[in-house]
Amino acid sequence: MRMLIVEDEILIQKSLRKLLEKKGFDVDTASSGHEAIRLILDNKYNRIVCDLMLQDISGFDVIEESKQKYDLEEISKIFVIITAYSSPQVISKAEKYNCVILNKPFDNIKDAINTFITLE
Repeated sequence: MRMLIVEDEILIQKSLRKLLEKKGFDVDTASSGHEAIRLILDNKYNRIVCDLMLQDISGFDVIEESKQKYDLEEISKIFVIITAYSSPQVISKAEKYNCVILNKPFDNIKDAINTFITLE
């Protein structure tokens, strides 16, 4: 299974990558939204874990650009949104994509990893 982690906090990005690779996953990483969009359009991913608050653009922008490749149903199954800013407005917007949303910091890293690797 191939996975993309879109996270600009390098420590979180490296930690998630290491944990997922230990479970046997092929993991690419992106530190910016624009880098993530390029990777998404050029590669096939089974799961994309995307932070909402990136340095250049938002995770929602990444999802919108992903519509060039995936329809909304595919997006809802591929993307997991991670965020430290889960306001009602953010949750409402995320629900439009029907994606799983996880709050950072994760309450339980094992549960978070299981959410990332479980495909519907």
